[in-house]
Amino acid sequence: MLSIDFGFLMEKTVLIIGIIAISLVVAMYETYAERKVAAVMQDRRGPNRAGPFGLLQPLADGLKLFMKEEIIPNLSNKFLFILGPGLAMLTAMMTSAVVPWSSHLDLFGRKIELQIADINIGILYVFGVVSMGVYGIMIGGWASNNKFSLLAAIRGASQIISYELAMGLSLIALLMMTGSLSMKTIVAQQLDGVYYFFYQPLGFFLFLICAFAECNRTPFDLSEAESELNFGYHQEYSSMKLGFYLFSEYVNMFISSAVMATLFFGGYDIPFVNDANLGQHIGQNWLALLEGLSLFIKVVMFIFFFMWVRWTIPRFRYDQLMKLGWRGLIPLALVNMVVTGFLILLKQNHWHF
Repeated sequence: MLSIDFGFLMEKTVLIIGIIAISLVVAMYETYAERKVAAVMQDRRGPNRAGPFGLLQPLADGLKLFMKEEIIPNLSNKFLFILGPGLAMLTAMMTSAVVPWSSHLDLFGRKIELQIADINIGILYVFGVVSMGVYGIMIGGWASNNKFSLLAAIRGASQIISYELAMGLSLIALLMMTGSLSMKTIVAQQLDGVYYFFYQPLGFFLFLICAFAECNRTPFDLSEAESELNFGYHQEYSSMKLGFYLFSEYVNMFISSAVMATLFFGGYDIPFVNDANLGQHIGQNWLALLEGLSLFIKVVMFIFFFMWVRWTIPRFRYDQLMKLGWRGLIPLALVNMVVTGFLILLKQNHWHF
């Protein structure tokens, strides 16, 4: 008879609920931050009516989406029409399962890891889940029975597939150095050491550009090009089904930022501090809290960069987007991979540089 560790199940359940809640709250206030960043860059105030400094604006927007009329077009495929936004939101949330949000807590005589699943193929899991996100866009556009929506969905699907290839190749050079696909292991290798960004700057910049494309962010928001396609692949959606599509973009931005911080900037490592020594002075639980805060600050900096770029750079033409992906990023990623492999080979043969 297999024994069931109910304490373990309770830990993971609480952690899953907590991470989902935090992701949704962060995504909600990303919409507020987006407007404020845009306002600063355009020399205006931004949201300032709902609550102090406009802080209740995301709640007002959410309430508005809940109260709007649910409309399903008569000639649409109703099952797929409902499935599309749900799938987009699900894949956005699933990626967070393998991100190590901090080290561990010591509570109730147990060591509680602050990572939902430390699997040894963590990065492959991320790519597997991200690749499913294309179905949310494609199904939503096709099920709407609207030519503008279908054209936008085809654009979005081809864009995501193209840039996933460059994203995967950009990480191969990093994985040649780490020797592991576990995100926990990759963070551990950077603790109190040199972040992988300094070993793989080109790989990081390639991954960052691909992250913009994967999140449908400007200048890669061709599937939501309102000047060409009215409103994009979610043209026919209203109420919370539209909210799911809009929310999934911001959740993707949050999780993508967490993945980049984990792979290239030490994850939850506190910069310029020896985490082990600090833990001995203040205790493991306080250390875990500070490490989680360190990761969150790194994520916020990436999110700000996403927003900064959106309100600075104009949208690409579609041919420019495809040319950059296939003729720019993929060759660069291959060159980076070959050069990294050559340097690793020299080091293994005792060449010093």
